[in-house]
Amino acid sequence: MPDEPFLAATRASYDVMAAEYADMVSSHLDTKPLDRALLAAFTELVKASGNGLVADVGCGSGWATVALRRLGLDAFGIDLSPGMIDLARRTYPDLRFEVGSVLALGLPDASIGGLLAYYSIIHIPWERRSEAFSEFHRVLAPGGQAMLVFQVGDDRGHRSGAFGKAICLDWYRQQPDEIADLLRRAGFEVWATITRQPDATEKTPQGYVLARKPVAEQ
Repeated sequence: MPDEPFLAATRASYDVMAAEYADMVSSHLDTKPLDRALLAAFTELVKASGNGLVADVGCGSGWATVALRRLGLDAFGIDLSPGMIDLARRTYPDLRFEVGSVLALGLPDASIGGLLAYYSIIHIPWERRSEAFSEFHRVLAPGGQAMLVFQVGDDRGHRSGAFGKAICLDWYRQQPDEIADLLRRAGFEVWATITRQPDATEKTPQGYVLARKPVAEQ
């Protein structure tokens, strides 16, 4: 795993706040009907591809991984933070969780039918997104599906503290059309970009992009 400064800082930050962050997001989907509907649609698309193996990239404590499993996918989680992975393994001992980076997933070429990046691209510097999307394309089998979720905007920020603990965490908001363009450049076919307005707990609109690795590469 490349030990670059932004990866090291993100890893250390989530290690420090793993338990508190997991408690905060554990019921996230309960109040997100559109997210649940899109995850169900993503599940149908993955099943139609014939390969139900799905990586939840940036899985954190595994709450989205188990949601995908309950929808009938053979889901497993990958996260940069060993602390998060340890917590996920304890919480869901019947599921598979591994340490990995969005830039180096540690999976064989064309090995999975789906990839969920649920708010996991928000800590990648804008100029490094193409590397991550190329890695997503590499590990997906032809016909494999990708779903990316993120906060919409043009700004970046930094947090030096959370839950009463010192952290060092940069975040980057995204524009759906820009994400779609970068995915196309990485070799994906983009079939949906969605923006919804913020709910009472959110500061910005939320973005969703669904894309597919072509069945037959040109």
